[in-house]
Amino acid sequence: MLNKKINLDEYRNKLKAAFLGRAAGCTLGAPVEGWTLKQMEDYAKETGLEGYPLTDYWTQIPTPEDVRYGCEPFKNYLKDNLTRIPCDDDIGYTFLSLFIAEEGNGLDFTLEDVANAWKKYITYAYTAERVALDNLFKGIDPSKAADIDNPYDEWIGADIRCDGYGYMAPCDPKKAAEMAKTDAWISHRKNGVYGSMYFAAVISLGFALSDTKQALIEGLEYIPADCELADGVRWALENYETVKDYRHAAELVDARYPEMNNVHTLNNACLTIFALALGKKDIGKVIAEAVAMAHDCDCTAATAGSIAGACYGMECLDKHWYATFGDKVGSYFNGESEFRISDLLNRYEKFALQGGKIEA
Repeated sequence: MLNKKINLDEYRNKLKAAFLGRAAGCTLGAPVEGWTLKQMEDYAKETGLEGYPLTDYWTQIPTPEDVRYGCEPFKNYLKDNLTRIPCDDDIGYTFLSLFIAEEGNGLDFTLEDVANAWKKYITYAYTAERVALDNLFKGIDPSKAADIDNPYDEWIGADIRCDGYGYMAPCDPKKAAEMAKTDAWISHRKNGVYGSMYFAAVISLGFALSDTKQALIEGLEYIPADCELADGVRWALENYETVKDYRHAAELVDARYPEMNNVHTLNNACLTIFALALGKKDIGKVIAEAVAMAHDCDCTAATAGSIAGACYGMECLDKHWYATFGDKVGSYFNGESEFRISDLLNRYEKFALQGGKIEA
């Protein structure tokens, strides 16, 4: 069992890096979500970008006026237009976890608390989240919302929702995984749930261990040892030191999981690990490698950026990745359309202080 605490100033530094690393990864990947590896390479050349994987945000997009989540045109994700963290589910679900804790029973929130927050806040939802939300509005019990008409229950949706639990339970991976499991159960099953538990634990461990590979290794203690995800994570860790570049990473994963959907938990978890292996302590390189691997690239880049941030702090995130965000993050949920980043971080901290793992 992990028995380590973190200094408050260090926690604040790492929390900010984790949140901004997640936001930067999502923002870099969002314009090309669903693109193939080759499409991204070709478009980077076509638009005259130097260096690939990218060292900064995209400068153009073929459909700049198309709107995501009912509020955010694609052009808002481009380098010259960034004035805040743009709306995205990879960002929205990160602060939805905070709302669940605040409006429910704190860090001991229940599945019913999750359901109440979902019905109150979520507007746009897709795949497993859409199915579960529709089932909730039909009056189906939250414990069964993932079981009816849901072919997506092992896709990536639950593990993009888990970061807040790592933020609110630093150095306490068991608690982070428990909260992630409760959250995930409303929409996912089996490896879909384990992915959320695993990455919540890894982020929590990152605050304590300051080493991505060690956090990834120890995170395995918080999911069943015989599940497919654990097997895939062990395989990715075996290749951690030998993966050559983003193309090699994608080739390895596609060979292991042929014909698997590009938004499945298993293949994307392995890509996230490879991005961390390639980027090391450079959070910008971590997210750029993740995006270049394609698949569900905004999700993998966001998760990888969050893990690297929790491990290494703001010193390892170059300012150009976050300076244009200011102190603002957009939301497509019901309620406020914009939040202050500093306020969200303070609210995570209030819960983190309750865990007894932070020293003044």
